Amino acid sequence: MTKDWKGKTIVDDKSLPPARHSKRLTEQRNPVSRAIDRASVHKALAIMQTADRKAVAAVEACGLQIEHAIDMVVAAFKRGGRLIYIGAGTSGRLGVLDASEQPPTFNVPPEMVQGVIAGGWDALRRSIEGAEDKPEDGVAAMDEKNVDARDVVFGITTGGRAPYVLAALAEARRRGAGTILLTCTPPLKGEEDLADVQIHALVGPEVVTGSTRLKAGTATKLILNQVTTISMIRMGKVYENLMVDLRPVNAKLVDRAQRILTEVAGLKPEPALETLKAAGMDLKVAIVMALSGQTAEGARKLLEKVGGHVAEAIRRAKG
Repeated sequence: MTKDWKGKTIVDDKSLPPARHSKRLTEQRNPVSRAIDRASVHKALAIMQTADRKAVAAVEACGLQIEHAIDMVVAAFKRGGRLIYIGAGTSGRLGVLDASEQPPTFNVPPEMVQGVIAGGWDALRRSIEGAEDKPEDGVAAMDEKNVDARDVVFGITTGGRAPYVLAALAEARRRGAGTILLTCTPPLKGEEDLADVQIHALVGPEVVTGSTRLKAGTATKLILNQVTTISMIRMGKVYENLMVDLRPVNAKLVDRAQRILTEVAGLKPEPALETLKAAGMDLKVAIVMALSGQTAEGARKLLEKVGGHVAEAIRRAKG
């Protein structure tokens, strides 16, 4: 039987701590926006923009915890593991969105970063009421994904109490996976063991009470961007600030690769294209060739030795 973090058997939502609706930071009323229904568009916009700046500040305050999360994700990738987001509602949608952007941005297989949402794919388009209240479904999701000790499971629940998410994290820990929890509420005493890394982005009450697609959603999107982008950089998917792990499989991407090579290596367009062809249309190999004088085979071997990091391959070639 699956146990929650307090050792209780998970059979239904009664085995999880009761929701703290009245105490949740995300459910409290924002005094600044109490008259927003009577405000002009100009004033309402100013209220929202002021509130949104608090989301950025809240994320900055979580820097150390986000850094720990990135370290955990990079370690998982290096051992062949996956990053699996799990959430409900807006939280789940943002996890699925971030996961779906990784293959086209960094040329990684879709299974490397995955998003799981309570209620399944239908919940991406419409609200599935009650889906977040089923801990057994969170446990089943971890079973379906065959989560093991190589993986990291990243639970997102801005209100901090979605049974679906917390049960999934408990099951992931039981399976030996690394766990991360992201909320927009303060942790309660006794909840230290919910996840290996906890990120609590305290954005404060929403402009429209309880609408966590606002500041909480903004903070969530920022944090997920930071975790996956910096993790992929650490995995050698970026040179300087360029997406160099792309595969030129169509005319648009060939043109992009050619332009990147002309910029970083100072080549004219035609020599850049010839170098790409000599590199087997592998942009990273072409960059190392152009900047170090290596053959395609030599550049490829160097990249393999340094885990795909272009800058390090060039340094070794010149050193």
